[in-house]
Order: sequence, then structure tokens, then C-alpha cells
Amino acid sequence: MTPASPLRRTLLQSFVLVAAVAAGIHPAAAAPTSGQVTDFFRAVTMDDARTVQSLLGAVDPNMPNPVGGEPALVLAVREGAMQVLDVLLRYPGTKVDATALNGNTALMMAAFKGNKAAAEALVAKGAAVNRPGWTPLHYAAASGDVDIARMLLAHGARVDAQSPPASGKYTPLMMAAREGHQDSAEFLLAQGADPLLKNGEGLTAARIAEQAQHGAIAAAIDKRVTSRR
Repeated sequence: MTPASPLRRTLLQSFVLVAAVAAGIHPAAAAPTSGQVTDFFRAVTMDDARTVQSLLGAVDPNMPNPVGGEPALVLAVREGAMQVLDVLLRYPGTKVDATALNGNTALMMAAFKGNKAAAEALVAKGAAVNRPGWTPLHYAAASGDVDIARMLLAHGARVDAQSPPASGKYTPLMMAAREGHQDSAEFLLAQGADPLLKNGEGLTAARIAEQAQHGAIAAAIDKRVTSRR
């Protein structure tokens, strides 16, 4: 067999490279410079989509920001950088469930921030609604966002998910009760949340509400318990 000519080899290599990129497979790249990393995460914070787009490939969007420990997707949601969020969600290399060093995902952050547009975009891309420990529904309950809680439940969120034992074994209902969000607490009850579950200290959601001086919420939860008997 006649060896391929240099020109033919070059054309073949170019074709393979183009095909790989089109399929979302990117060749190994050199480590980014510290300047590129700084510019990238600054651009995320500033919602500078053009700069973020230009640096993707050089900078891995799933790496934690050296300042704060958040991957680009989590940082974008925290800062309300919706144009950058769109760029990141369209980039094949972005991991939608990449976690910050504190365990937060972008969907958890969207739930806490009450950013329904971001939450819906993330769920549409396959972001995990359920996960071990703290969940996006916990965060929606803690922020009092009924709309996001409703959306998460519609996508299969576990209404009585428990936070890790080291974090008190809180359910979303307990979080709503502790933070004083009566609308959220009553919504979760209506969706089947169990008011008799106890946290790591042996307290139900009603007693947690009492401790936090949210008497009306405690009364509403107790009323639900009474009505179930």
C-alpha cells in the first residue's frame, strides 16, 4: 500500500478534528494561564457572554473558581448572569450538575435565588432534581419560592427529602417553617409533605416553627396534623 502523501495526511487530520469538535469532543488543550482563568470567571460574574464564549475550550467551565470555589454555571446563576448561563448551557463540555466546593449545584442556587427562568433552563438540560442530602427543593422552600417548588415537584422532586444527618435531617417543610415562609409550608403540606417527620433533634416542622417564633406557621402545621387524625 502506497503511504499517504503529506497533503492527504493533513487533510485527513483536519477532517477528523472538525468531526470531533462537531460531536462535542475536544482535543486535549494546554492548561489555561492564570490570566485566562481570572478573565473567564470575571466575565462570568459580569455577564460578559462574548468573553466567556471566547475562553471556553481554553478554560474548563467545570473547574472551581479559585475565588469562592464555584464552577461557572453555579457562579452565573448566583450573579444572575443569564446571557452567560445561556452560553454555558449550549457548550457541550458544561456539566449541568457540576458542584461548588460547598456542594451547591446551579439548580440549587437557582432555587435559592428564586430564578425560575434559570431553574427551568437547567431542568430542561437534565439538571438533577433529586440528589443525596440537600436538594433544590430544600433551597426553594428556604427561600419561600412556591413557583419553583411547584416546578421541581412536577419534575419528580421528593417532597420529604432529608438533608444529611450532619446538617440536621431537615425536610423542605422544615426549612420553610424555620425561615418563616407560610405560603411555602402550606403548599408543601398540600403536596403531601409529612408534618410528623422529625429532624435530628427530634423536632417536627411545627416545633421548629415555634422555636423560630413563627407561631402562625406552627398553628397551620398542627391544624394539618389534627385534620389527618
